[in-house]
Amino acid sequence: MVCLGNICCSPMAEGIMQAKIEKYKIDAEVDSAGFEPFHSGDAPDFRATRVMKKHGIDISGQRSRLFRETDFNVFDRIYVMDSNNYNDVKSVSKNSIQMQKVDYILNISHPGSNKPVPDPFYGGEQSFEKTYQLLDSATELIAIEIKNGGK
Repeated sequence: MVCLGNICCSPMAEGIMQAKIEKYKIDAEVDSAGFEPFHSGDAPDFRATRVMKKHGIDISGQRSRLFRETDFNVFDRIYVMDSNNYNDVKSVSKNSIQMQKVDYILNISHPGSNKPVPDPFYGGEQSFEKTYQLLDSATELIAIEIKNGGK
């Protein structure tokens, strides 16, 4: 799960996906990363943590980290939140095979749309709730696809 600072969208996506992995008893690993070094090592935004806690998911132990080229070797899928994140990931990739692992997370629920997940950082708690709802729907579909043997 990749966003800019790895303190809002991608840690939320990681936490929700981890909950889905546990719910569906999927043998998988999820992580999140960003491209903005300013927040490296920081906990998720307090509003993200609060909204997630409201939904029974604790992301307070997560820490922001930068996306690494080695992530292509570790993960089968890399989900980005928007076109900037896509381009950032592309700039790190070595070849088209690596880029086949990359997709916009909302393409699972809106195929081929490349719809961005709205960045809630400059909004209030309602913005984080909206982000939660979008990511919850998308990760549910991802989990079901994996559970059913999808790529």
